[in-house]
Amino acid sequence: MNDRYTVKIDAFEGPLDLLLHLINRYEIDIYDIPVAEITEQYVSYIHTMQQLELDVASEYLVMAATLLAMKSQMLLPNQDLDLEDEEYEEEDPREELMRRLIEYRKYKEAADGLKERELEANQIYTRPPKSLDEYQGEEKPITTQGDVTIYDMIGAMQKLFKRKKLEQPLETRVQRQEIPIQDRMDEIMTEIENHKNGISFYNLFPVPTRPHIVVTFIAILELMKSRKILCEQSSHFEELVVYKMEE
Repeated sequence: MNDRYTVKIDAFEGPLDLLLHLINRYEIDIYDIPVAEITEQYVSYIHTMQQLELDVASEYLVMAATLLAMKSQMLLPNQDLDLEDEEYEEEDPREELMRRLIEYRKYKEAADGLKERELEANQIYTRPPKSLDEYQGEEKPITTQGDVTIYDMIGAMQKLFKRKKLEQPLETRVQRQEIPIQDRMDEIMTEIENHKNGISFYNLFPVPTRPHIVVTFIAILELMKSRKILCEQSSHFEELVVYKMEE
């Protein structure tokens, strides 16, 4: 695959952000984190990011190593220590991670609250009274971004890679494909414009080859960044739906 398809996405806020997303997505108790499960999910996301040739920062890999070490430590049997006149209590290896996540969540919620107040303030303006009769019955265009995160989209890509792997023939001839991202963006916009009520995220990946999947994913991210499309998800684990945004 050509190196020009390797990109860095600004939406990634760090490994703690990814961990918090997984905790919320799988409804995990932040005070009793199942290390084996969270490690498996985290490493799976990192692997998908690498498959998509996204620029994975070193801090994500450091957290992956930390989780794996923590998982190994918790798998070791407890050792009974005979200490005279001293009570020994081994610290839970999850304590430090739990404290960092709780602190990160607190500041993230505060930042989200300030951002929401800023958006509300930007919507307030005054103008002379005007009749709105001419707008009654009109369908309201989609002009705001959805609440789907980059991690939701990577989760959808995990499912897509698994689905395409199952659909692949046992024997195939691989041909190199050079796909300009701008061309794929134009194709996606044309397809979305033909589906006024939205189109399934998975339907935008008809070609099962890895180069086509990677370029399509990057093209979708670029279109979202330029506020031409948005992705919505009714609830966790539900299918993503892609809509066109109006000017």
